This record gives sequence, C-alpha cells and structure tokens, in this order.
Amino acid sequence: GRVGLFMKLHHAIADGVAGVAALGAFVDLVPDPPGTSAPPWTPAPMPSTRALLADNLRRQFDALCRAFTGLDHPVDSARRARRGWPALRGAFTGGRAPRTSLNRRVGWHRGFALIRSDLDLVKRIAHAHDAKVNDVLMVVLAGGLRELLLGRGERVDGLVLRAFVPVSLHAEQPGQARGNLGGAMAVPLPVGEPDDARRLGLIAAETAERKKKRRPQGGTLFRSVPIQRAFLRLAPHQHLMNTYATNVPGPPVPLYFAGARVLEVFPIVPILGNLSIGVGALSYAGQFNITTVADRETCPDLEVFVEGARRSLNALADSISSRPASRR
Repeated sequence: GRVGLFMKLHHAIADGVAGVAALGAFVDLVPDPPGTSAPPWTPAPMPSTRALLADNLRRQFDALCRAFTGLDHPVDSARRARRGWPALRGAFTGGRAPRTSLNRRVGWHRGFALIRSDLDLVKRIAHAHDAKVNDVLMVVLAGGLRELLLGRGERVDGLVLRAFVPVSLHAEQPGQARGNLGGAMAVPLPVGEPDDARRLGLIAAETAERKKKRRPQGGTLFRSVPIQRAFLRLAPHQHLMNTYATNVPGPPVPLYFAGARVLEVFPIVPILGNLSIGVGALSYAGQFNITTVADRETCPDLEVFVEGARRSLNALADSISSRPASRR
C-alpha cells in the first residue's frame, strides 16, 4: 500500500542541495493543494545537427573569451586564485591517504543500507560537544570504518583516514538552489581513536579550522575536456581519499506527493574510481537518515560497517543521556 519515488539526476544538472530543491517541484506542503492552471506550452522542435554544432562552438568561444578576460585582469585573477589555494591544497595536496582495503577499483554492482536517526538527537549531540551536525556524521562514518577494518583483520592503531566531503557554495535560500555549485573539503577521520566522544572533539576542531578557508567552485577545475578525461582515467588509482561523505539539509516539514504524506526521504550517493564505500545524510521533518552505498564485490561485509556506525551513534547518544535537552 505504499509507493516509492526514485529521483535520479546527473551531477551536471544538480548537486545535493539543488537536488533537494528540485524535489519541491513534485511535492506539496498540504495534502490537497488548490488547483492551478498550467500555462500553455508548445514544445520546441528538436535541434538539427548543424544547430547543435553551432551552439557548441558558441559555448567554446564564450569560454575562450572568459579566459582572455581573466588575462586582461591578471591582478584580480591572481588574487582569486590565492584566496582559493589553501582550501584546494588541503583537499588535493594533503599527502597520500593511508593504504587500506577501502581503496579498490569499484565495479557495477552496489550494496545499500539505511540507518535511521532523529535530527533533534543529532543536534543535541553536536551542541553538547561544541560541534556541528556534519561532525557527528563524520564520527559515525569513522566508527563504521573502524569496525569494518577490524573485521577484515587490518590494523587501526593511530590510523587517520581521509574523507572527501562536498561543501555547498549555494547562496540561495533553501529550496531555491539551482545547478551544481560546490567545493570540496578533506576531513581527517581518526579511526584509531576508540572513544566516540573524543573522536567527535578531534573532528570538530579540524573541520572548524578547515571551514575558515575560502573554497573555489569545484566545477572550475574540470571545465577542460582533457582534464575531465584525465580525472576519470586516474580516479581508480587515486591515493588522496579513502571514502566519500555528504550531508544535505532537507525539508524541515512534512511533504505530500499526490495527496499522500511522504514518510521518508534519503539520498543514494554515487561512488566511483576506487572509493568502495560512501555515505550520505539527509534530514527531513525531524528525521536524520544516513545511507551507505558500497561496491558489492569489494565490500561484501557492508553489514559490519552498519553495525559499527550504529554503535558509534548510540555511544554519542549515551554521552549526553544525563544532560538535559536545551530549549530552542
């Protein structure tokens, strides 16, 4: 008696924040919204090959003009590059990531797991430890990876993994974001720290410092076709990151689809190259749902990760159980 809606968007169209905004086109705030009349619409004719070629040449010419415009203002261009370099260096030149079984070329098949939680609880955990909601997600990710590596017989003493974390650069109000506008941040995951509360303190301190750095838009690095092809060719052999994680704020109130209440919303994150496991979190109407996507062949023990992640989340909840909830 239930229906699931799966919305799939290429990253060229929308990032996570814009994807959540796009969801708003399908849902309503009330079960029975007032009817609206759609404006008349006539589909445009399919473009010819000649028209597509002309459009592509025009876009390439515009890009070339923008490049020359930057050369006309070398001081401004150098200033923008200098402001964005610290964050770029931290994300891509921070040294080699630890060598573990997590970095193996991924195939076509995927495993999926869902961890349900309460947004208010996660906020209380973050507030009690002077951290952010995203920091709590990083601790849960680290706890799951710790359990996964221990289950595989790998050493974790003193191990600090590196997570690739997208950073939204959208300036629009929630629900109005468009396109793909994001930067990147490398977050150290102290997997070797067995205490989840101490791990949260370490991660919160690191992310607070890294968030102070100005971040260039990620798309500016991959506008060149040769760079895109080189990136895709080298992705299965990269040694900069061990895993991928993203956290997107979702609608805070219940939504309705064709008159039926939307019970849950959760993301399905992409993995590529040699990142065999990734997590995504999405809040919705008081929920905080964490999803895990893993390569099915290189990570058949996904349930071990899930149990470790749940154990970390429960440990963080226990760390504030004796503290009264703060009033909003």
